[in-house]
Amino acid sequence: EVQFVESGGGLVQAGGSLIVSCAASGFTFADVVIGWFRQVPGKEREGVSCISLSEGSTYYADHAKGRFTISSDNARKTVFLQMNSLEPEDTAVYFCAAAEYDKPMPVLWTGAQSIEYWGQGTQVTVSS
Repeated sequence: EVQFVESGGGLVQAGGSLIVSCAASGFTFADVVIGWFRQVPGKEREGVSCISLSEGSTYYADHAKGRFTISSDNARKTVFLQMNSLEPEDTAVYFCAAAEYDKPMPVLWTGAQSIEYWGQGTQVTVSS
């Protein structure tokens, strides 16, 4: 059974930083990509960033490039998303997500249709 333990998130002022983490277990994929989506009420979930646990290769959505950094601790199957220079527009529920690495990352992380497993989500609020 696939399980996620998400932590981090919270309230921060604009320009500040936060880290969210996701400890994953139970995968049977030969190769897995883990990362984050986010969602605000009334909108679809959008990809933020992901990382391949086997290769270490990463993907960032345009809105995350230059501000967010994803990393992993493979021994603990934990993925970290360091978010810097946060803006009020980054306010959302951030969901840990995982998919089999059978497509290019931009394909996997654009739209939620390729995602096979979701975490419960953690709220990130950026005040202006």
